[in-house]
Amino acid sequence: MQTPVRFSSCRGVAFEVKPHADPFAITTTPQSPSNSKRFWPFGTSRAIPPSTQRSSSKASSHFCDLGDEEEDALERSITEDNHDLEMQKQNILDVHNGSNSELPPKPARKNESRVSVLLLDQGLFTVYKRLFIICLTLNVTGLVLAATGHFPYARNRVSLFSIGNILALSLSRSEAFLRVVFWLTVKTPGRSWVPLSLKTATTSLLQSLGGIHSGCGVSSIAWLVYALVLSLKERDNTSTLIIGVSSSILGLLCLSSLAAFPLVRHLHHNVFERTHRFAGWMALCLLWAFIMLTISYDPKAKSYSNELGSRLVRSQEFWLTVTITVVIIMPWLTVRRVAVKVSTASGHASMIKFEGGIKAGILGRISPSPLSEWHAFGIISDGKKEHVMLAGAVGDFTKSLVKNPPTLLWVRQVYFAGLPYLVNMYGRVLLVATGSGIGVFLSFLLQPCKADVCLLWVAKGVEQNFGKEIKEMVSGYPKEKVIIHDVAVLGRPNVSQLSVAAAKNWGVEVVIVTSNPEGSRDVVNACKAAGIAAFGPIWDS
Repeated sequence: MQTPVRFSSCRGVAFEVKPHADPFAITTTPQSPSNSKRFWPFGTSRAIPPSTQRSSSKASSHFCDLGDEEEDALERSITEDNHDLEMQKQNILDVHNGSNSELPPKPARKNESRVSVLLLDQGLFTVYKRLFIICLTLNVTGLVLAATGHFPYARNRVSLFSIGNILALSLSRSEAFLRVVFWLTVKTPGRSWVPLSLKTATTSLLQSLGGIHSGCGVSSIAWLVYALVLSLKERDNTSTLIIGVSSSILGLLCLSSLAAFPLVRHLHHNVFERTHRFAGWMALCLLWAFIMLTISYDPKAKSYSNELGSRLVRSQEFWLTVTITVVIIMPWLTVRRVAVKVSTASGHASMIKFEGGIKAGILGRISPSPLSEWHAFGIISDGKKEHVMLAGAVGDFTKSLVKNPPTLLWVRQVYFAGLPYLVNMYGRVLLVATGSGIGVFLSFLLQPCKADVCLLWVAKGVEQNFGKEIKEMVSGYPKEKVIIHDVAVLGRPNVSQLSVAAAKNWGVEVVIVTSNPEGSRDVVNACKAAGIAAFGPIWDS
């Protein structure tokens, strides 16, 4: 006998529903007042008990019975809107009938840790790792040539190559710079006559820029080690102070890189974020000291000159350092503390509202304490007066939004583009979301979009957990382009096979998924195995 699923409605009344063996089956029962149940429309899982049988469960903080007038109103609402639920079920059935397959059950969950999915199951030759290897190989080749005397320019300007790598890693993480890059990408490779293979290759590249960031980070350390070796071999041409500053920069870069190691980054994310930030800032300050000392030092006189102006202007290292400083400081100049309105329909997610409309596909960062932590979320907006972030309660910060809703939060007013922004490159796209991941895609349903967007959303208790406002946003989109699979009503699906079937049925060019690491991996792999281009977030995207 199956264990009944218990949940609470938004009115505070607790009910129980026994899951069906067939997720599409609607059990026909005798019309008796003791066991009749009706499903709430639009894919939510609210069951309405008859007036003669009150629920006695106390899952909610308070209990309220429905009066006769309320029951009549609910029954009228069910009669008017029941077609929505039937249409959602029919959409899913049509998808599977079109692909000549039955609805696949959810496979048994393997005993996989999140760490193993993030680190060990990403593949050996991902685009991220290829970019990392390319960056490291180019730099190691340059180092070998310099050390063997075949690249005299690099041997004489070792610090320039180290600083150049720091600039490259900074640009690959600059939200303002990448916003321009993504915009240019949509405007150029995003044209209709560009081959789909080029579009998908560009998407893979932009999604995996973290490989350049990490590759250049390791390379900058390698060049700096070589520079220190040369300085120690030629102590007569440098000063002890310059060697000390260089060694300090090297130590900070090594500390920052170790903190960014995937295992440390995942298990101790706050440690990674703070170490990466403050070690990077200290290294930048010492880099300026290094530039001033090396440019002003006269090895013949063994002293420092006061005439820096003309030397600085002619120094390539100086201008690279200026660029690095601008790239790092720019986002912090836009940090503001703004008023927010936080609401929640349940303890599973919260909606954070801000003033001002935002374009579809853009993400933003918020923080309760700007020097210690930042959190990125997709933005929901119709592009007019306000925008919303939907935050699932999965971490300390997001849970605090539900328990103690703030009225003020810190934001970065430089919003950044991510994988969802590249939806505009394609002609027809299937967006797959689970749970609160729908927040990344909702703007495409509310605003005019260059792409023809179809949506598959798998969630539990749409209205109960995400609120009436989210439900209305989705219901305003053409129903023939939307599948909402409510787990509480229809059972747990095999999201991977459901995504493949939906993609084939709608004839999309690409699938973009937002889910947990395991779910995203499974959907992407299943689509690729079926010959459909697919993308999902990676651990360092």
